[in-house]
Amino acid sequence: MRLLITGITGFVGSHMAEYALAHGALVFGSSRWRSRTENIEHLRSQIKLIECDLRDLASVRGLLETTEPTHVVHLAAQSFVGASWHTPAETLSTNIISQVNLLEEIRRFTIAPRVLVVGSSEEYGLVYPDELPIRESNPLRPLSPYAVSKVAQDMMGYQYFMSYRLPIIRTRAFNHEGPRRGEVFVTSNFAKQVAEIEAGLREPIISVGDLTPRRDFSDVRDIVRGYWLLLERGEPGEVYNLCSGRSWAIQQVLDFFLDQSRVKKIAVETDPARLRPSDVMILEGDPSKIRKATGWEVEIPFERTLKDLLAYWRQRTMSSAR
Repeated sequence: MRLLITGITGFVGSHMAEYALAHGALVFGSSRWRSRTENIEHLRSQIKLIECDLRDLASVRGLLETTEPTHVVHLAAQSFVGASWHTPAETLSTNIISQVNLLEEIRRFTIAPRVLVVGSSEEYGLVYPDELPIRESNPLRPLSPYAVSKVAQDMMGYQYFMSYRLPIIRTRAFNHEGPRRGEVFVTSNFAKQVAEIEAGLREPIISVGDLTPRRDFSDVRDIVRGYWLLLERGEPGEVYNLCSGRSWAIQQVLDFFLDQSRVKKIAVETDPARLRPSDVMILEGDPSKIRKATGWEVEIPFERTLKDLLAYWRQRTMSSAR
């Protein structure tokens, strides 16, 4: 397998590269010139990294001519919901145009690679109680610019499959966490704040946003295993949820970190800047379709994921404090 991972320097991209290398793939990755590479430094000797701006068609053509992939996992995107409220045009442009360029250039292949278009549970948006658990047939009611961009990517994948018979498999992964998660995301942000409090780098106060939403969390290492299985066995044109089937309230995540903290008296304060104009209140998925297609299901308890994430931030905090 010649696997191209767009956005390889990111959180999921780095874990996808690790998994693919462990399973014998020849791994190529695209990154922009200004991308931080700390997530993949330990893999640099095992992968081929190609500089590419996916928003530029000529750059994408060069990427594909250089790598000649048999499989593609398209992860490159502006992936933070919160940022999309502040830069909606950039989020839409980056996520949609990048994928258009990628698929247009893939159309030039004599034998097209199998492509995984990575969507998000945020596409489902507003979900009513009688629509739980969320299945792939649920209506899409996106509630953020990011979610709108992912709906567009999702539907584009379907359109290119139907129009050109490109072997595209679509995914809607629910929240996934673990080591290397960006600090702007809620689980990682809580873990970082706790680690900094333990190190004496900040007052024993955690800043939070809305703690009432519920999310279906999985470990990123389970999610990339699911992506791999879909690359191998997924049905082109179909879409698959990747989720645990269980949801946690953000309050429960915070309580878990507070319980794990070595500092026991930590105050909690709501930061108005962390509140969004609208938010998805519950995302709880049904993984039965991917289970039937590939046998995949989550294996790592979310409690372990949170402990590993806290350990990651403790190590990073101690290293930066030296």
